[in-house]
Amino acid sequence: MNVKGKVILSMLVVSTVVVVFWEYINSPEGSFLWIYHSKNSELGDNGSQKNWWFPSWFQNGTHNYQGEEEEIDRDKEQRKEDSEELQLSDWFNPQKRPEVITVTGWKAPVVWEGTYNRAILESYYGKQKITVGLTVFAIGKYIEHYLEEFLTSANKHFMVGHKVIFYIMVDDVSRLPLVELGPLRSFKVFEIQPEKRWQDISMMRMKTIGEHIVTHIQHEVDFLFCMDVDQVFQNTFGLETLGQSVAQLQAWWYKAEPDKFTYERRKESAAYIPFGQGDFYYHAAIFGGTPIQVLNITQECFKGILQDKKNDIEAEWHDESHLNKYFLLNKPTKILSPEYCWDYHIGLPSDIKTVKLSWQTKEYNLVRNNI
Repeated sequence: MNVKGKVILSMLVVSTVVVVFWEYINSPEGSFLWIYHSKNSELGDNGSQKNWWFPSWFQNGTHNYQGEEEEIDRDKEQRKEDSEELQLSDWFNPQKRPEVITVTGWKAPVVWEGTYNRAILESYYGKQKITVGLTVFAIGKYIEHYLEEFLTSANKHFMVGHKVIFYIMVDDVSRLPLVELGPLRSFKVFEIQPEKRWQDISMMRMKTIGEHIVTHIQHEVDFLFCMDVDQVFQNTFGLETLGQSVAQLQAWWYKAEPDKFTYERRKESAAYIPFGQGDFYYHAAIFGGTPIQVLNITQECFKGILQDKKNDIEAEWHDESHLNKYFLLNKPTKILSPEYCWDYHIGLPSDIKTVKLSWQTKEYNLVRNNI
C-alpha cells in the first residue's frame, strides 16, 4: 500500500472512532461529570481550579455499569461523611464541670476548660480546611501600648495549626509594629479615621467591621472573631470557641444575678433592658461567629447606636450595652467562660482552670484622649 493509501485508511479509522465516540456520549449511557472546586489548598482561598472526571467507560470492550454505580455510591457516601455536621455531643461534655453553668436555658454550650474534646475538634475542622479571621482596632496610643503584644500572643495561641487572617485597623499605618507571623498566618492592615472621643471609637467599630465583612471578609474566612486590643493571649484559644454566634461572659459579672448587671436601664435608649430580664452579662471585648452572623450583630448594634444619637442619649456602656441587648433578643449559639477573657485583678478562683486570654492593665489616662 502506498503512502496516499495509508493516509486515507488512517483518516477513515479516525473518522469512525470519532463518530462512534460522539454517538456514545450523546446516548443515555454516555456521560460527563464536571466538578468545580471553589477552594483549592494549593491555590489558596482566592484560587479556583476546574477538573474533569471521565468514568471508566469500557472494560474488555463493554461498559461496566455495576462498577460505575458502586463507585458513585462510594463517592456519595464519602461526600456525606465529609459534609456531616459535627454534633455537640461529639465534642462537648457538660458533666465534666458540675460546679459551673455549662448549658444555657436554650441549650447552648458554655465552654469551660475540661468540657471539650480537642482531638475530635481537630479531626473535624482539619478536614474542613477552615480559615478564621480576627479583627482588632488600635487607635492613637493604643498602637504603642498594646498592639504588638496582642499580635505576638495571638500568633502563638490563636487557632494554632489553622489558617488565620488578622484584620488590623489603625489610624496610622506608619506606627504599626513589626511582628513576624508563623505559618498559615497573614494580616491585612486598614487605615481608618480616628474619632475625637474614645466612646465614638468604641461604637464606630461596629460600623467598620460590618463594612469590611460586606466588602471582603465574608469571602475570605469561615469564622470571624472581633477582639479588643488591650488583651494578651495566655494559652490556646482554639476550635472549641467556633460557632454560629459566639458571646463572651464578662469576668466580673459571671456569678451575679441579672438584676445586678449593668445593663442600660433607661427606656429612652435602644439598648434598654428592664429589670427582671436578662440571661448573662456579655463582654464586648470578644464576640464572633460566622461572617454573616457577625454582620447581623454589628449592623443591629450600630442601628441602635444611631437611634440613640438621634434621641440624644448614649448607652451606659456604649457598644457593649447594645451588644447585650442584641444577645438578649438573639440568643448566642455558644458562650465562652470567663477563662477566655479573664481579669487577674479579680484573683484566680478555683473555677478558673486555664486562662486563655487576659486583660491588660487599663491605663486609660495614658491611652485615651478624653476620660
